[in-house]
Amino acid sequence: MTAVEGFQVEAARRMFAADVASRLLGIEIVELDAGRAATSMTVTEQMVNGHGITHGGYVFLLADTTFALACNSHGQSAVAAAADIRYLRPTRAGNVLTAVATERARFGRNGIYDVTVSDSEHRIIAEFRGDSKTIRAT
Repeated sequence: MTAVEGFQVEAARRMFAADVASRLLGIEIVELDAGRAATSMTVTEQMVNGHGITHGGYVFLLADTTFALACNSHGQSAVAAAADIRYLRPTRAGNVLTAVATERARFGRNGIYDVTVSDSEHRIIAEFRGDSKTIRAT
């Protein structure tokens, strides 16, 4: 990583440091590089729905946070323009979820990112796709 890339990635770290919701859920950065990010989160009893499985909103939030890190890793402020998720298998309290975001394309002010969420046994539990749009820094 060059010094410029390192500076740009630091902008994503600063964004994450100000993300109260993600930090309160215990999301941690595992990896951060230009166009790529990985995070992890332990599912708590408070994250389980009435079926005894992880509420999909928490899985989405983990994927979305990872997407945000990846699309903000180029030093430009970016937000989600669209996102969707496919849930493939359930998890339960105690599972450690890992999300890995990979940049697929960047063009103009737009970006496309895929995020794979896996469980403690490295099984894929969800696939997320996010479209980003760069904005003026506030």
